[in-house]
Amino acid sequence: MPGIVGLITNLPRASAESQLLKMVESLCHEPFYVSGTWIDSEQGVYVGWVARRGCFADGMPLHNERRNVTLIFSGEEFSEPGMVSALRQRGHAVASEGPSYLVHRFEEESDFPKGLNGRFHGLTADSARGTVMLFNDRFGLQRIYYHEANDAFYFAAEAKAILKVRPELRDTDPRGLGEFIVCGCVLENRTLFPAIYVLPPGAAWLFRGGVLQKKAAYFDPAEWEEQQPLAPEEYYTQLRDAFVLSLPRYFNGHERVGVSLTGGLDTRIIMAWRKAPPGSLPCYTFGSMYRDNQDVRLARKVAKICGQPHQVITAGKEFLSRFPHYAERSIYLTDACVDLSRSPDLYVNERAREIAPVRIVGTYGSEMLLHAVMFKANQPAPGLFHPDVLSQIHAAKETYDTSQQVHPVTFVAFRQSPWHHYGVLGLEQTQVAVRSPYLDNDVVKMVYRAPGSVSANEKGRQRLIRDGSPALARLRTDRDVGGLNIFARGFLEFLFKAEYAYDYGMPQWVARLDHLFARLRLERLWLGRHKVFHFRVWYRDELADYVREVLFDRRSLTRPYIVPEVVRTIVNGHLKGDHNYTTEIHRLITLELTNRLFLDAR
Repeated sequence: MPGIVGLITNLPRASAESQLLKMVESLCHEPFYVSGTWIDSEQGVYVGWVARRGCFADGMPLHNERRNVTLIFSGEEFSEPGMVSALRQRGHAVASEGPSYLVHRFEEESDFPKGLNGRFHGLTADSARGTVMLFNDRFGLQRIYYHEANDAFYFAAEAKAILKVRPELRDTDPRGLGEFIVCGCVLENRTLFPAIYVLPPGAAWLFRGGVLQKKAAYFDPAEWEEQQPLAPEEYYTQLRDAFVLSLPRYFNGHERVGVSLTGGLDTRIIMAWRKAPPGSLPCYTFGSMYRDNQDVRLARKVAKICGQPHQVITAGKEFLSRFPHYAERSIYLTDACVDLSRSPDLYVNERAREIAPVRIVGTYGSEMLLHAVMFKANQPAPGLFHPDVLSQIHAAKETYDTSQQVHPVTFVAFRQSPWHHYGVLGLEQTQVAVRSPYLDNDVVKMVYRAPGSVSANEKGRQRLIRDGSPALARLRTDRDVGGLNIFARGFLEFLFKAEYAYDYGMPQWVARLDHLFARLRLERLWLGRHKVFHFRVWYRDELADYVREVLFDRRSLTRPYIVPEVVRTIVNGHLKGDHNYTTEIHRLITLELTNRLFLDAR
């Protein structure tokens, strides 16, 4: 996704600058991106940036009035109202919009960037002090990769930029491979590539004289964990106030804003309190190619109640006809931080950009408030991977289990979010700016003060809607909350589970039974009622030729981490229809594309 790249080094300028230009070029993926570079060879700083044209961070670099402080920033920051006017009163030249105020905050705030609020990363160069600082947001969601070489420190928003100039790193890290197979992501700030790591959340790393001096952190989740719980009523009031006061920040700026509506509560809370003038806030929902799912039906009603326009974006025949393009592009853009199941997200976010370049989402709402764990450690099909990989697969399960032994909000905010959610977020942000008020510093800080179990937040979510919009509160959700009797709720739950059983989660015995009645196409009774993407059926039917072409290729079958005979059995069983290996095919094709796009080039 757009971001900064560069190196900090004492190499000769000609050599360092040549590498910098190659790194910047590797991130210029779209015609609506802008880019640039800034160099201070005396401090050994060579930094470049790529941004969406017209976004918050368009217009780097930033300088103070004396031009002895330079800031290169990527992402978005949501300051409290009055920040710009306060800086102007203290004599700083600050534009009314955009990020120019940030360089002056660096001058004034000794703990910068701790006071910033948003998803971001950046670099400051202070020639008066002779220091350089590389930093990111406290959740680590605006990712920075880095590599410490003997002659330079490399950093980049995408790992491919480092691979571009350090081709010897084009290899697979065994531990990262095991974690990706089991968890669908790499854990603990590692990557799939050896010696390329991810800057930890809340980092502020200091350099002097072209050399890394200190790996500092400006924030520790313990600061929020140590807060005292509040009584239920006081907690709700303060949570409501934090959310309502912070929400307007996420609709600010000169770019057009759209809301990605679902049938759940998290986006409904946003709509309940936004209270936009009728017709001013475009809304859209991602739908199934088979029918209007519950998200579409309910989101349409939410938009109507709020007087806003609504559209449905569907990944259907057009997407499937160009699936090889979106499959390869998704893996490439995210440095294999997503598997193939997320490739439709690139397609639908391209369509979303046509509506508005800024996308408001309810993502992280259930995760923060209900401590929802969105990824698990799942063992692969027996015998699929080579015995040499099994030790790493077992180690991945242990690492995952250990990572959960923290405060539940800390796991969700500071581990699940940067490890698991980053891939989808990074893919989406190649097309649009994604904003979620549930990641606001004040909101997350307050969630740590919840009294007891998540029940306070479960009740609080419904109460937030009721206090903001009684009309929206009367509308049920996609999973039956409110508005339905016990029989109707039970039927909705049955449809949800039936669709799961006919999609990703189909047990093997059901797959064999379904195959016996294949001519009846029973899945068409269930698919599209809740879910949007339907890879079990797609792989079996529309994408069967693609699956064969990739996984039966000689290169694929000679990869050292797989057992070729088992791969053939899995693919043939799934394409025949009497077995369900959707997840295994996701992983296998993703790993194969990763090899072709990043590793074979070595």
